[in-house]
Formats: sequence, structure tokens, C-alpha cells
Amino acid sequence: MAGAIPFLPAGTTLPPLPYLVAVLLAAGAVGVALRRRPPRVTGRHVLALAPWMALGSAAHVLYVVGALPRALAPLAGSPAVYLTVGSLAGATWLALATAQPERVPTLLAAAGALLLAPVVGAALATGVSPAGARWSTVSLAATVPIAAAVWVGLTRLRPETTVTGAVGALAVFGHALDGVSTAVGTTQLGFGERTPVSRILLELGGIPPVPVLGEGWVFLLVKLAVASAVVWLFAEYVRDRPSEGYLLLGFVAAVGLGPAAHNLLLFAIAA
Repeated sequence: MAGAIPFLPAGTTLPPLPYLVAVLLAAGAVGVALRRRPPRVTGRHVLALAPWMALGSAAHVLYVVGALPRALAPLAGSPAVYLTVGSLAGATWLALATAQPERVPTLLAAAGALLLAPVVGAALATGVSPAGARWSTVSLAATVPIAAAVWVGLTRLRPETTVTGAVGALAVFGHALDGVSTAVGTTQLGFGERTPVSRILLELGGIPPVPVLGEGWVFLLVKLAVASAVVWLFAEYVRDRPSEGYLLLGFVAAVGLGPAAHNLLLFAIAA
């Protein structure tokens, strides 16, 4: 049985020992291979990982609703799912870098999307909630202009951030979507927040509510401020050391986009 880990976000568990060892060995092997034969890294390569970010979240949704086969379920718990999908993505990247080096971004994104589609389909097959699906759509629709406005404002206020390009924009969008969907989920659908710090921001008293987001607009504002600050701080790193800078900024984007994708899919089937 997986065991809960105290002092971490609710739902954080370790898989049974055999699964834990297998996941750690796989992640270690892929990590060593990547270190020995580091593939080329550009903004396009990091953007190609976006479907993989969503794949981990979608697999975890199946885990949450108990829709995975018993043999696979431990691989999709948190945090095991991140190592599972990360290892698979890294191995795919290495294979493509050897076989089709000029087409890595396109093929890497396509591989992630091909794996993501049946996982999302399996989640939706468990039953779609009309109310949840509607609020997921509202969250996505509301995020697009918010993220666009923040990105335009950031690049005008700090022109140096334009060097981060689409990866920087993805980081802002991912955190904006996480902020909007979390606020909508807690305000409109009654979902709780698993992360302690986020829960504190969402439960602040005396905050005047706004339509759709309720009191959760404070959480969204903090998310946008932090994401914008990180993109600004990473701009020089991306300019001076683009391979490392893009990878780290991609990790920042994943921290927002992953939970956001999880929210949208979970709302659509479990609300």
C-alpha cells in the first residue's frame, strides 16, 4: 500500500517499495544517459514537452478517481507520476535525438500528444460532469486574455524578458491557468486545495469576492506576480546559457501547467 507523507500536500504518497525502486532506477538511468549524451536544447524543444506535462497530470487524475489498472496505479500517484512520465519523456527525447535529430521538437510533441489522448479519453469515459466541464471551459477561456495581458505588460515593463520567448509565455500561461482553475474549483465547485500555502491564500478572510473567482483572485494575483518575477529573473540566464535556462524555465512552466491540466480534467469528470 502507498503511504501518505506528512507535512506535504494532501495526496502525496510513496508507492510500494518495488515500484519505488523501479521508478528511481529508471529515472536514474535516463538521467545518466542524458548527462552523458546531452541533446540539443532550444525553446522549441522545451515547448515540445508541454503535452508530457499534461500527460502526467491526466494520469494522476485516473489515479485519483481509481480508473487505472491495479498494476499501473502506483506509477501514477504523486510524486511517482512525475518520475514515471519524466523518465519516459527523457528516453523518448534521447531516442529521437539519435534517430531524427532535426525533427526532435515536432516528434517529441507528437509522441506526448499521442500518449496524452488515450489517457484523457479514458478519464472522460468514466463520466463527464456537465457543470464541471462548463467551469473547466470557463477557466480556460478566462485564462487566455489574463495571461496575454500579463505577458504583454511584463515584456513592455521589462523588455529583457522577451528573450525567454514562447517558453516564458508558457510559464505565465501555465501559472495563470493554475490560478484561475484553482480559484474556480474552490469557489464554484467546492474543491479543496491540497497545498498548504495555497490553501492559506485561498482561505484569507475579509477579501471582497469578484465574479467567477470569488476570494480566489488573491491566489491568482500571487501566482501571476511570482511567475512574472521568475521569468524576469531567468531572462539573463536564458540569454547567457540558453540550454540550461530554457530547461529550468520549462520546469517553472510545468509547475503551473501540470496542476492546471489536472484541475481542468478532474473538474470535468468529478465535479
